[in-house]
Amino acid sequence: MTRSDLVEELAARFAQLTHRDAELAVKTVLDAMSDALVKGHRIEIRGFGSFSINRRPPRVGRNPRSGESVQIPEKRVPHFKPGKALREAVDAGTLAQTQSAENAPK
Repeated sequence: MTRSDLVEELAARFAQLTHRDAELAVKTVLDAMSDALVKGHRIEIRGFGSFSINRRPPRVGRNPRSGESVQIPEKRVPHFKPGKALREAVDAGTLAQTQSAENAPK
């Protein structure tokens, strides 16, 4: 699902929202989430999951072409941890797809 798919879904689900309003709502939510992560805050959406920042320490890597050692600096990267409800929903959906594929006529 892309950002525009999310806008379309929101506009379709709430008839009182124009496409432009739905687009503004999605942009506002995503911008607020991005700003919170940039500031180092944790985002928790109950039933969905949480977003946090993980620190990757500096390390020594290798250039695949030349094989020489390269110093890789420390990084802060976003991390998503799905909530229990989302994990169970995805698992149930995957299980249902697997079972329907197994029962499909060949």
